[in-house]
Amino acid sequence: MTALRGAGAAGALPGSRREYALGLALGAAGAVVVLLSARQGWARVATPAPAPLPASVVSVSGQDLVPLAGALALAVLASLAAVIATRRLARRLAGLLMAAFGVVIAVAVCLPLAASDVRGAARVTAVSQAGSATAGGAAGVSPGAIPSGGAAPGIAAVGHVTMTAALWRPAAVAGALVIVAAGLLVSWRGARWPVMSSRYEPPEQAERRPVAESAALWDALSSGTDPTDRAGEAAGPRGPD
Repeated sequence: MTALRGAGAAGALPGSRREYALGLALGAAGAVVVLLSARQGWARVATPAPAPLPASVVSVSGQDLVPLAGALALAVLASLAAVIATRRLARRLAGLLMAAFGVVIAVAVCLPLAASDVRGAARVTAVSQAGSATAGGAAGVSPGAIPSGGAAPGIAAVGHVTMTAALWRPAAVAGALVIVAAGLLVSWRGARWPVMSSRYEPPEQAERRPVAESAALWDALSSGTDPTDRAGEAAGPRGPD
């Protein structure tokens, strides 16, 4: 029976390490998917111009429209570092925080985007691009300056908005759901996973060893034996002369 218990404990440790690696991999993969999706174009605004000038088209990324999603994806990566560095209750809390980040990302990405929001983000993008293009440029023109009336170059209130995030918004939601799954896994099973300070031994052994050593020390003192006398212990009891 003792041998069976030992074999079960030895088989449980590799399983916990696999769960540990799975939780970290899921969290990292979900955060990367959200970051990559947020950097893609989610919409574009086309503003007609007087002939023969072509229409002005500005692409708007998911980061411009939902900046919270990218910020929380970076926070998820920081939570993974916390999972590696913590144990027990602190690790469970880090998992719950990660799951909460995933929920907020999914809600923020799924909220409907109004055309006015897209035009506003396009104005900011156009101003940023104009400022970069005119950095150190013509006299009397400040880089990134907004013309009178608050309208950015090439963007009007009547610009035609086209949503192009048919793939990237669902991908961001999928990444957020993966983050939620990783956070719940950490919160559920994280307390059983290996920790940095006991990497090469089971957690039960790491916890019980100091208790066992303290008990042996008190037994030695109670019997009148000096526990620091290793030479006397190695030599063993001496017989009568």
